[in-house]
Amino acid sequence: MMGQVPKTVTWGLLAAWAVHDAEELATMATWVRDNRERLEERFPQVPWARLEVSQRHVNVAIGLMAGVIAAAAADGARTDGRSPLFQTVLAGFGLHGLVHLAQAAITRGYTPGLVTSPLVVLPFAAWAWRRLKAEGVPVRGSTAGLLWFPVVLGGVHALAHLLTRPRKPRENDRWF
Repeated sequence: MMGQVPKTVTWGLLAAWAVHDAEELATMATWVRDNRERLEERFPQVPWARLEVSQRHVNVAIGLMAGVIAAAAADGARTDGRSPLFQTVLAGFGLHGLVHLAQAAITRGYTPGLVTSPLVVLPFAAWAWRRLKAEGVPVRGSTAGLLWFPVVLGGVHALAHLLTRPRKPRENDRWF
């Protein structure tokens, strides 16, 4: 018998994401800049200059991702967790936590998002999946769904780049 999924499962995704992304908001922009020399020595093939982003870029990217997460949480709440969008984003959130752990292992140190990944992201994702299954919600585990993770993340950062890049003034750009 299928029960009603608690809103802490669906809207909890947005809350857990907000806690996690607060850490990223506070650390992401300065982390590459502060660690770039060490990272360039260890991984010379990585284009570190391209990965360095401004705080403004981070703010915009996190704001854009907030829209994605909020839409998924709302759809999850509307469908009692049955929404493919909600389940895909929940899977992506868990994957995101694992990526942070892998990044820290590879770089041999702290990376933005590392603290909240094992404390918030991974426990929440595991708990939410258990609750969905306990309520009889059909879980749509799909590799294709996880392929959206880099597409959405890349798209958010590409759009943030477009929105925050310096604009060249044009001759007709006058305030008077």
